[in-house]
Amino acid sequence: MRVSESVALVTGGASGLGAGVVRTLVDQGGRAVVLDLPTSAGQEMADDLGDAVAFVAVDVTDPDDVARAVPEAARAHGRVDVLVSCAGISSGQRIVSRDGTPRPLEHFRRHIDVNLVGLFDVARHTVSAMTGNEPNAEGERGLIVNIASIAGYEGQIGQASYGASKAGVIGLTLPMARDLAVWGIRVMAIAPGTMDTPMLATLNEEFIDKLVADNIFPHRLGTPGDVGALVAHFMENTFLNGEVVRLDAGLRLTTN
Repeated sequence: MRVSESVALVTGGASGLGAGVVRTLVDQGGRAVVLDLPTSAGQEMADDLGDAVAFVAVDVTDPDDVARAVPEAARAHGRVDVLVSCAGISSGQRIVSRDGTPRPLEHFRRHIDVNLVGLFDVARHTVSAMTGNEPNAEGERGLIVNIASIAGYEGQIGQASYGASKAGVIGLTLPMARDLAVWGIRVMAIAPGTMDTPMLATLNEEFIDKLVADNIFPHRLGTPGDVGALVAHFMENTFLNGEVVRLDAGLRLTTN
């Protein structure tokens, strides 16, 4: 599919990686719908980018809200060709405290609800809309791009909740692609490394510097624009399917 002829729904699109995806696709002539919390800067972003962007408020952890918001988002530009799921949370916490007290179960449950269950819920409603698309010459009707993390492979101390949720996203990729092949809908995932986003604020500066130093090359933070460029490539290279692509400058996380 061509970026310039496509409409993308982007969860978490009002900030961070999601905003980078929206801006990249619009810069290349595409249209987008920002799906984000009512308290986000989604409407301001849509106002700033003009008619190519609409905003629909949603809480991805509320099934009724998702069931309302996705059809509304699909109507904003008359169709939906791509879903990019960037909505997510990351909060570090060890499984037990220093005195051996178990941490609240809610910390784990919240990460799974937002990063995995919410992602799946939005995807199933979006796929339902995509099935009505007229297939292109290759029989393609749509593309799903889920944002995972290298923490899903190499989670660090305090990342049990986050790492497990992102490992779930990674594990979802191939079976979802197999499930949706009959409709001509591809599924890809991106596992970003150390990215320059608000979520990075959960880590201390010394740890961030170490991670960047451990990049093979280049020795810099990744950017939302890097993610947006990869999404655009996924859209236009239809031979990519059922795969997780690490976007991490060769970084491999260790416990050292």
